[in-house]
Amino acid sequence: MSTRVADITSVLKLRIGVAIALTGVVGLIATPGPAVPGWKVALLGASVLLASASAGAFNQIIERHLDARMERTRNRPFVRGAFTAGPAWYAGIFALLALGVGGAAFGLGAVAALHVFLGAFVYGIVYTVWLKRRTSWNIVVGGLAGSFAVLAGAAVVEPLPGAVASLLAVALFLWTPPHFWSLAMARRDDYAAAGVPMLPVVVGDAIASRAIFGNTVLLVAASVAPAWYGLGPIYLVGAAAGGGLFLWRAMQLVVAPSRRTAMQTFHASLIQLSLLLLAAMLDRGLAG
Repeated sequence: MSTRVADITSVLKLRIGVAIALTGVVGLIATPGPAVPGWKVALLGASVLLASASAGAFNQIIERHLDARMERTRNRPFVRGAFTAGPAWYAGIFALLALGVGGAAFGLGAVAALHVFLGAFVYGIVYTVWLKRRTSWNIVVGGLAGSFAVLAGAAVVEPLPGAVASLLAVALFLWTPPHFWSLAMARRDDYAAAGVPMLPVVVGDAIASRAIFGNTVLLVAASVAPAWYGLGPIYLVGAAAGGGLFLWRAMQLVVAPSRRTAMQTFHASLIQLSLLLLAAMLDRGLAG
């Protein structure tokens, strides 16, 4: 039973989904406006999580043959035969997406629902089907998936995003490429074997490391900017601390590109995002 639960969690990519749902909640909390009832916050999180889970499962079905050629993914459930792709899975994926988008439309409004849908569509179709195996720009465009979660949360308060929500959405967009490029550098042989044109595979580690550093500079600039548009000192400290760590690791990666420094940069990206989201929630919570 525990293996079955672990397999379902893996297919639905629930850990990633929870993180994306959290960014949606942060988008809501960080947007100035009237107080939002707790049930709407919960509905937002559930809607984003359901839509994200549908996109995650679709991704694993579509990429099961590609995953079989990568050491990192060859034990995923569809690869090893724990689950079999078929009509029942596609129906379940559609049901998850319909519940997520439908719930958002019913309780949060059409604009929030549109952003929930677009987040899943970008990851499931634009990134997975259209771009991943065709261009090194795959993850750049795919970064929009996280941005839409922020905009969905902001739309619960105000349909048109303000400065803070827009900047946080930009920060999420800019966070995704250096995060995944660092992982792709550490796992370059995996992606090369699978024929996936991630940036380090296409241009090599030296150029990719400079791209990671440059993108991280833009990310840090965008992530600290909300402190001047409504968020306060707690947010600024968290954003600066996480951004500083990410920049430091990215600089080390440029100086000495290797699997070790790439993984250090990858882990720094996770810490940076965690500090950013936590600081935004604490800043708003204590201010309120």
